[in-house]
Amino acid sequence: MLPIEILQEFNSCYVNIQAIAQDENWLLLIAEKEIDPESATHLGDILHYLSEVMSCVEEIVEVKFNQESES
Repeated sequence: MLPIEILQEFNSCYVNIQAIAQDENWLLLIAEKEIDPESATHLGDILHYLSEVMSCVEEIVEVKFNQESES
């Protein structure tokens, strides 16, 4: 997998997980305490860590892009 493909996959995961975090059914599950309320915290952590990983991979993609542009 190329770095840009990795970044695209992480971004796709981020978008999908963010959609879950904002989904009405997910929010109702938490509000009605049908699942451990800490699940919302864990989901937030996942989004945070994915964002951090994407930032690291973005740097690699930028470096590779700049190297290819200079060639």
